[in-house]
Amino acid sequence: MKTVIIKYNAGNINSVENALIRLGIDVEISANHETIASAERVIFPGVGEASTTMAHLRSTGLDLLIPSLKQPVLGICLGQQLMCKHSEEGDTDCLGIFDVAVKEFVAGDGETSLTKIPQIGWNTITDVYRGFIPNELEEKYVYFVHSFYCELSDYTVATTNYILPYSAALQKNNFFSTQFHPEKSGVVGEAIIKSFIEQKF
Repeated sequence: MKTVIIKYNAGNINSVENALIRLGIDVEISANHETIASAERVIFPGVGEASTTMAHLRSTGLDLLIPSLKQPVLGICLGQQLMCKHSEEGDTDCLGIFDVAVKEFVAGDGETSLTKIPQIGWNTITDVYRGFIPNELEEKYVYFVHSFYCELSDYTVATTNYILPYSAALQKNNFFSTQFHPEKSGVVGEAIIKSFIEQKF
């Protein structure tokens, strides 16, 4: 099965590639539109800033290509946020695949001084359904690094809580995404990647 990681100005492309290689998955990194469109699975990673990244996607036409893809597509971290409608980060209009707003974490009055922004570290995901995150995983403990979050919506397929409940994963038709980094989430992350690659959707 041919899997392509979209090449653009994202910071975690190599770590995603290495995770796939460890799992024995045939992977290619490419910005070529034909290569991406012909892949059986596409991964849209992301570590960076929303407005500059969307500007890059628009300059390369990837902003039009990505929403048009018909095969399963997995967005990771900033990739998930860019699949949404709008991000407060840089007041940015995004790809609009999910009709979801991306908001900035703000520590409320009820939070302790221990609450740090960005959220960095491990957290549990709950309320998992719709199948691309394997339900048989007894412990769903995964790694997050982010200052912005996707609101809960009809597309939410997994939830987590940091300051407030938010979407740990989203799904709409052939588009899947995680706010957490499966490539940095140990055996749980590996199981999620394998499920996305191997499952028939």
